[in-house]
Amino acid sequence: MSVHAARSVAALSRAAGERGGEGKRKSAEFRFYEELNDFLAPERRKTAFSVPIDRGRSVKDAIESVGVPHTEVDLVVVDGVSVAFEHVLRGGERVAVYPVFERFDIAPLVHLRPLQLRNPRFVLDSHLGKLARHLRMAGFDSLWQADYRDEEIVALSVAQKRVVLTRDKGLLKRRAVQRGHFVRETESEKQFREVISAFQLERLLKPFTRCRVCNSPLRGVSRESVRSRVPEEVWKEHAAYTECPDCGRIFWPGAHYERLLRLLKRVAE
Repeated sequence: MSVHAARSVAALSRAAGERGGEGKRKSAEFRFYEELNDFLAPERRKTAFSVPIDRGRSVKDAIESVGVPHTEVDLVVVDGVSVAFEHVLRGGERVAVYPVFERFDIAPLVHLRPLQLRNPRFVLDSHLGKLARHLRMAGFDSLWQADYRDEEIVALSVAQKRVVLTRDKGLLKRRAVQRGHFVRETESEKQFREVISAFQLERLLKPFTRCRVCNSPLRGVSRESVRSRVPEEVWKEHAAYTECPDCGRIFWPGAHYERLLRLLKRVAE
């Protein structure tokens, strides 16, 4: 082999090695913390793992590619520096992803979730009808219809600044959704306690001020005005009544009321 040919082979080998090195760098090491692990495959929970980075990839895209909705994330640290969702990864970085911090002050860092609404309002997907009733019972403005399409839920969330509550992770990955929560529990009363805790709503409870059926604020009505609209035995037993101005339903503190009141007390505690 001539000297020139040997040099060419050596140059090609170096180039191939460089390309191989670049290929190895085309991933970033991710580590997710606390409840964000709920969204990961079992083998990826509470450990570091690689995520492919092809020609640059935003932090948001990389996070959602492994199943974690961006609405669940409040802090991302890349190589020791907090960054926004738009930060572009090139490969080789170490990325730590955190949920909302409830006990620690991270004010100097880049918060990725918007500030909590002073008077939170919700819009729920079609699978959470019982949860919607519980939230309304507690006094929270909660939109729900059995036939809501995903596009309607997103539009309501954006237009009315509502928090999306859903069991559909794909819905929370939509770029337009800013506020949302993936409901982990499957039983309605446990879901209710989960949402109250997640958004720290204990001090905002206003029991039995909103219609459980149509979500409208209730108004007090006199006992005499409802005499012909409720069963005679109910009218004789109860003195306090409320009415929904939209659907016309009458409510009074019966056995169902007592059970729900006990639930609210447990949540408040």
